[in-house]
Amino acid sequence: MVLRMPTIIVEGPPIGIETKRRLVERLTRAASEEYGISSITVLIKENAAENVGIDGALLHDKRRKKK
Repeated sequence: MVLRMPTIIVEGPPIGIETKRRLVERLTRAASEEYGISSITVLIKENAAENVGIDGALLHDKRRKKK
């Protein structure tokens, strides 16, 4: 039996390095408790507003219109 490392993928807006550290630590702790193992991979994929479309328009443009 081959054990595979669980991978958690988080996609969202860009965040600071300290926030990333806390997020990775908390997600790893929660997953480790549930899986009963300590090897957890966390991938943070940051998506800038100009790379996200919602309802046919870029999030960047939607935000500019609100201002």
